[in-house]
Amino acid sequence: EVQLVESGGGLVQAGGSLRLSCKASGFTFDEYAIGWFRQAPGKEREGVSCFSKSDDNTVYADSVKGRFSISTDDAKNTAYLQMNSLKPEDTAVYYCAALILCDYYRDFALTFRSWGQGTQVTVSS
Repeated sequence: EVQLVESGGGLVQAGGSLRLSCKASGFTFDEYAIGWFRQAPGKEREGVSCFSKSDDNTVYADSVKGRFSISTDDAKNTAYLQMNSLKPEDTAVYYCAALILCDYYRDFALTFRSWGQGTQVTVSS
């Protein structure tokens, strides 16, 4: 059974940093890409970042390029999202999910319907 558990969210001042964790089970990062997504109240869920080991592909949303970094630790079967220089507009619930390829992760954000509980990130101004 594929399971993903997000953690690491919290409240941080603008300009601060957080590192989110995504503990995976039931699959490996050799088999599936791992993506980070977020949803703010009243807004559509959007893709933030995605990493695919199979085709060596890493992508970021334009809004987070240069500030966020995705990584994986295969030994721990955990993915991370390092978030630096946080802005109030980064406030959202953050989710991770497994997908086939990162090429379609933006559409995946809008069509996938089996999200976990996510982790809340709140950035104060």
